[in-house]
Amino acid sequence: MSRRKQQRNRRAGGVAEPRSEHSSDQRPFRGARGNKGADTSGHIWLFGTHAVTAAIANPKRAVRRLLCTQDTRPHLEDLLIDAKGQDINRPAPSIVDRYELNQRLPEGAVHQGLAAEVTPLEDIFIEDILLILKDRPRALIVVIDQGTDPRNVGAVLRSAAAFGAAAVVVQDRHAPGTTGHLAKAASGALETVPLVRVINLNRALDTLKQAEFWCVGLDGTAAQSTMELEWPSRTVLVVGSEGTGMRRLTREACDFLVKIPMTGQMESLNLSNATAIALYEIFRNAG
Repeated sequence: MSRRKQQRNRRAGGVAEPRSEHSSDQRPFRGARGNKGADTSGHIWLFGTHAVTAAIANPKRAVRRLLCTQDTRPHLEDLLIDAKGQDINRPAPSIVDRYELNQRLPEGAVHQGLAAEVTPLEDIFIEDILLILKDRPRALIVVIDQGTDPRNVGAVLRSAAAFGAAAVVVQDRHAPGTTGHLAKAASGALETVPLVRVINLNRALDTLKQAEFWCVGLDGTAAQSTMELEWPSRTVLVVGSEGTGMRRLTREACDFLVKIPMTGQMESLNLSNATAIALYEIFRNAG
């Protein structure tokens, strides 16, 4: 069903009217290239059990080195046997002590005795995601407007994987690099949920609208709650930054604005928690 027909049906059903119209003659949109968070050689250190396990099992991820402590060696060897059984070639691990592992990794890295030096995944673009989703009657994408905390963005990726989102989209110059800390927070989801970096977020939203998606923004001042909205079958969930929320132009680009109902004892939730709650509501409604 077209967006215009859906719009008429929603008006008839008493659902809030979309906030904006948009043209269908936008220029083709491409994502941003670049490798924020990598070292000067372009390589990244991933650490922690889930992040390293997922990277080893991902045939699209090139792994240059594997480090482990003696106590995690059996687990890593099991992972390498599984990878070999799937024709995924991985380097032999080096056994190191925890001090050496701490020296190689960023400060504060919770490595659990495992680390992998990897090359970044290939860039993926909005068009790539839309091609995959072209014939799906139901689809979900998350857009983050200026989320700068790598742990929050990683946690959003984790929730996106848990509730079936096809991708997470961020604006390149207002988003963290794909670092080990982000991958650790994503708990392996960085290998399964594409993280799409774009130059212009509003152009990206327009591109998604042209592909029959409806943009729903999380806003604490909205009149309608996540429980009241009749969630579209093809949804872009738009969430704002940890401090200020969505920017004005991003908010105006949304078709609907919704809030998470709360008791009033707390004004707001952080980015990753709010996103997880909204994604669950979408998932529940889809069932």
